[in-house]
Amino acid sequence: MASQRSRRVTLPGADELFFRPSGAHDAQEASRTETERRHTSPEKKQNRKDPSSTTRGQKSGTATGRAPKPSGRQRHDEKITVYISSPELLALEQARLALRAEHGVSTDRGRIVREAVAVLLADFEENGRSSTLVRRLTED
Repeated sequence: MASQRSRRVTLPGADELFFRPSGAHDAQEASRTETERRHTSPEKKQNRKDPSSTTRGQKSGTATGRAPKPSGRQRHDEKITVYISSPELLALEQARLALRAEHGVSTDRGRIVREAVAVLLADFEENGRSSTLVRRLTED
């Protein structure tokens, strides 16, 4: 009999799948640093240089940082999963389509959600107890 070949398929292991060539980590860190530099407010940059300066949003002895600017269109390293109802998804999609049709703004649902989160966090930071976030969460 001729030698039999194995029908078993050889697949790459996790090490090969998630391998990063040397220098890829450095490039990723450089990209992250550049992104932080672009999205850091001048006020925060000053606070980094002078740790004794106070944060604008300081309330009752605890320092709060500024709400981050929405990241916009870029590759994101972090991910969360949010479950929403069918009517909420429909409203989000209708808002996306209205932005494109009525305002000429072409965007995706993720960008709309990131913008909404940024607005809500900024309102919370500025208004605290009387913010929209606190008011809506305490309605239930």
